[in-house]
Amino acid sequence: MHVAIMTLAVWPHFVYGETMDASGGVDVAVAGIAGAIAEPARTRMLYSLLDGHARTGTELAIVAEVSPSTASVHLNRLKAENLVKVLVQGRHRYYSLAGPNVARALERLSVLAGVRSLPFVPATPDRLRIARSCYDHMAGAIAVSLHDHFLSSRWMVLVGDGDNYELTAAGTKACLALGVELDQVRAHRRRFAYGCLDWSERRPHLGGALGAALLNLLLKKKWMLRDLDSRALTLSRLGRKEFETRFGLSF
Repeated sequence: MHVAIMTLAVWPHFVYGETMDASGGVDVAVAGIAGAIAEPARTRMLYSLLDGHARTGTELAIVAEVSPSTASVHLNRLKAENLVKVLVQGRHRYYSLAGPNVARALERLSVLAGVRSLPFVPATPDRLRIARSCYDHMAGAIAVSLHDHFLSSRWMVLVGDGDNYELTAAGTKACLALGVELDQVRAHRRRFAYGCLDWSERRPHLGGALGAALLNLLLKKKWMLRDLDSRALTLSRLGRKEFETRFGLSF
């Protein structure tokens, strides 16, 4: 009796000149990811994270219209498929997309579906949202913009698998030019620099010894002014000018 043997195909030039071997387990992996995305509650969670802002499990439960316990199950499934990552800060767990590849895939699916996600609207009072102290470093929209400038200018880069940063040669030169005493900063027995998730912007600002040193410097130079009755910080007229001249940031 003749037995037919089915061979999984290898498609040349599958996508943009690449090849795809369906016998390598990719079918199972893709099916797992597709199954995770296909559940409507999980889909709503993923698309709410597409704006780049992290959210708590409670917030995602509201977005998904499910109970917190059900949301936890859904988030564990998304995490298992490497679609989301979690950052623990104090009592809170913040979820965000696992990386740009996930965002691109969701964007392409939304094009096929003809839908778009709603923008993130922070509910934090304006005075605190713009700039405030976060323990001993600066938080808020200005701090997030400064953090992003340091990264886009290649003044600092991620090191290791976590959220720790290290200054590049250009970043070291820029910090010294600002007046940051890097030798003293590095002498502190604490993390040098890391991405601290901003609770109003839901994106990272700069924490650690470097973040504290920068805030102290901004206050000393009177670029930022501290409110007497709250954590709010105010960008002075001089600071506004310096931020635009030195960092190309306008507020």
